[in-house]
Amino acid sequence: MIEVFIPSPLFSYTNSKKKVECEGNSLEKVLLELDKNFKGIRFRIVNEQNEIREHINFFVNGNLVKTIKIPLKSGDKVHIICALSGG
Repeated sequence: MIEVFIPSPLFSYTNSKKKVECEGNSLEKVLLELDKNFKGIRFRIVNEQNEIREHINFFVNGNLVKTIKIPLKSGDKVHIICALSGG
């Protein structure tokens, strides 16, 4: 299982769950399962070209990743971080 940590701006999709577990051998597959369990969440973090949205960062085991094509293994931890903007 992969632990996925959800940022508060996406709590409305996960019924306020801060952490969920998903299966998958890549970030891409984990995000597909995440969307299967929480409809619509994937579109908020990945665009139509299957790329990470500009205001989203993913950290896998503490390391910033720039693509959803990276492999994962059981026990990995994925943190989704939403950038804040405004002025």
